[in-house]
Amino acid sequence: MSRVQIHTDRAPAAIGPYSQAMRCGGTVFLSGQIPLDPATGDIVDGDFAAQVRRAFDNLKAVCEASGGELRQIARLGLYLVDLSNFATVNAVMAEFFDAPYPARSTIEVSGLPKGAQFEVDAILVLE
Repeated sequence: MSRVQIHTDRAPAAIGPYSQAMRCGGTVFLSGQIPLDPATGDIVDGDFAAQVRRAFDNLKAVCEASGGELRQIARLGLYLVDLSNFATVNAVMAEFFDAPYPARSTIEVSGLPKGAQFEVDAILVLE
């Protein structure tokens, strides 16, 4: 099976030795997106909800670059520095996804790159 690297300038460039996403057949594995502004490479200004929105916007851009849409995501991984923000993540996620929702895990972590408070990764299945 071939692997095809996915890249878009509408999402932040990788900050390490990885790709924004890799397509393997009809499955796209999307790397974690933190709330970086693609133009500046800095964490977006604003509250926690603004960080979550930016991370989902970045994820959406990579989905679209792969030829897919958010609705085709089968699984999400959510990473929060503080699980007390769980309700905010759910509220913002509802702005981006409709039922049936992807499967997901939500994990509290001790830290994320660049001091981000939230990160999301995904597996997209192209139809």
